[in-house]
Amino acid sequence: MLSLLLASFVTFFVAIDPVAMAPMFTTMTNRMTPAWRRYMALKSVAIATGILLAFAFGGAWLLEQIHVSIDAFRIAGGLLLFLIAVDMLFEKRSERREERAEQVAAEQAKHPGSQDDISVFPLAIPLISGPGAIASIMLLFAEHENLAERGIILLGVGANLALCLIAFLAAGPLSKIMGETVASMLTRIFGILLAALAAQFVVDGIRNVFGIAG
Repeated sequence: MLSLLLASFVTFFVAIDPVAMAPMFTTMTNRMTPAWRRYMALKSVAIATGILLAFAFGGAWLLEQIHVSIDAFRIAGGLLLFLIAVDMLFEKRSERREERAEQVAAEQAKHPGSQDDISVFPLAIPLISGPGAIASIMLLFAEHENLAERGIILLGVGANLALCLIAFLAAGPLSKIMGETVASMLTRIFGILLAALAAQFVVDGIRNVFGIAG
């Protein structure tokens, strides 16, 4: 159970990337009132939680409706996660997220005093519950059908969503304390771990498709 918890936590830590959330949230909400910033933080995490739970429990049904096997999804999801891991290692993903945050900030600068609702887009989708997080929870739920194991997976997801909420609420001080060097180091370490997990998803999918013994 501990190994599953660690695998779940690491997978979603990389997919959601709470470390990178603090500076982006600060950039996007620097013209908002403190009360509205807190509301955006709570609302975005709540929406992202609902999206991930929907795909966790309804993902298998969705695949059935579009006639996609779970092993095909394992391979596709693994490749997607591997691409995310490569982006993290070379910090391309962070650059794209920062550009998106700057675009939101620029839009707000055109309308001083405005209180735009950014909870659904871009916070909940795609920053928190993006393709990587959705693919991860569907893959892990497909691998583990036991209720106790799924509870462990949800615990790993919940821990990362809680970290994300903390990062939002303490965005300013956290960005200063963390610094770019520490954030970059953590991103690369977890990127390597995600690459290994993604490769395992692909290997498992190929084994099952071709009936290769493990």
